[in-house]
Amino acid sequence: MIRIRLQEIIDERGINQKQLSELTKLRPTTISELCNNIRSTINREHLEKVMVALEIKNIAEIIEYTE
Repeated sequence: MIRIRLQEIIDERGINQKQLSELTKLRPTTISELCNNIRSTINREHLEKVMVALEIKNIAEIIEYTE
């Protein structure tokens, strides 16, 4: 199972979904779906915008794989 750790990361950084939406220029619904692991596909451009906004250099920090 692949899981996006976005909600954990923004909680650690002290920001909320709305603030991340403003930083990335992504729709709040998109951020919410990523945070709640609702999406079955991940848009690479969206992921890149999130990583740039949160200054994440290693994709393993945001994506987690568990069996």
